[in-house]
Amino acid sequence: MIIIDYSGVSIAPVAMGHAGVDENLIRHMILNSIRMYRNKFKDKYGEIVIVADGGGNWRKKVYPEYKGNRSKNREESKINWEEAFRIIGMVRDELRDNFPYKVIHQWGCEADDTIAELVKWTQEFGNHEEVMIVSADKDFKQLQKYNNVRQYSNITKKFVDEPNPRLYLAEHILKGDGGDGVPNVLSDDKCLVEGRRQNVLSKKKKETLLEDPKALGEDVYRNYLRNKKMIDLEEAKTKFENFIDKLNSFGLKKQIIITVSPVRHLKEGLVENSVSKSILRVLAHSISQNDKKIFENSVFWGLKSDIYFE
Repeated sequence: MIIIDYSGVSIAPVAMGHAGVDENLIRHMILNSIRMYRNKFKDKYGEIVIVADGGGNWRKKVYPEYKGNRSKNREESKINWEEAFRIIGMVRDELRDNFPYKVIHQWGCEADDTIAELVKWTQEFGNHEEVMIVSADKDFKQLQKYNNVRQYSNITKKFVDEPNPRLYLAEHILKGDGGDGVPNVLSDDKCLVEGRRQNVLSKKKKETLLEDPKALGEDVYRNYLRNKKMIDLEEAKTKFENFIDKLNSFGLKKQIIITVSPVRHLKEGLVENSVSKSILRVLAHSISQNDKKIFENSVFWGLKSDIYFE
C-alpha cells in the first residue's frame, strides 16, 4: 500500500512558492506528484491511498494552542491561504470522484491519525503487507516500529529511516514539535504561540526524563502528558484504556461491550464510510484484545459506536 499524506503533496508547492494560488497550476502539481509516486512505488507497494485531514480536529479541542503559530504565520504571509485551501479541498474531492484512488478524510481526525490506524490494520490485523508512507512529517517515524513500514519524504525526495522508532518517539515527546505549536516539556502552553523562547532542555534533563517523566515535578509531568497527547499516535487507544481502567478500579463486575455502528453515512462517499468504520473497528478490536489485564471483561461486538455495560 502506498499511503500519500495529502497535506504534504498539496500544501508544499504553495508554501514554497512553486504554484502560487493558481487553481490550474496547483491541480497540475498535485496530480503530477501523485502520478510520480505511483510510478515510483507501485511495483513493490501496490495501490495508492490518499489521506487528508478531516474537519473538527480533536487536538485543538484538547490543546487550543495546537498549530496556533501556523495561523499567525499564515496571517502574515503574502499568500492567500484561504483561497489556496479552497482549491486544495476542491482537488481532493476531484481525486475522490474522478480518479482510481481511494481518498480518505475522516471527521475529527488529522491525516496522521488515519494513517496510523491504516498502518496498524495492515500490520496487526491484516496480512503484514509492505507499506510506503509518502510524507515529510517526522511524526510518522514512530510507525517504523513495524518492520514492513517505510517513509519517503516528498520534500527531500529521500527515504526517511529511523533506526530506533520507540526512542525517537520518547525524545520527540520531550522536545515537543515547534512546527505544530507544541513546546518542549519545560515550557508553558502559550510559549510558541506568543513568540517566546522555550526553556532549554539540556541533555542531562532529557536523560532524566527519559528514565522517569515525573522526575522534575508536577508541572513538567503535566507538560509531558500534554505533548504525549499531541504527538503519540497511540493516544486514541490510550484514552479508552484509561477510561475502562478507571471503571474497573471501582470494583464493578461489568462486562464491557465495545461496538461500531452499522449505519451508513454516505455524505462523504461509500469508500470513506467503509474506511472510517474500519478505523473504529481496529481501535475497538485492539482495545478488547491487547491488554487482558485491563480488559478481561471487554468484548468487541462490532455493531454500534458506543460502550455498553452489562
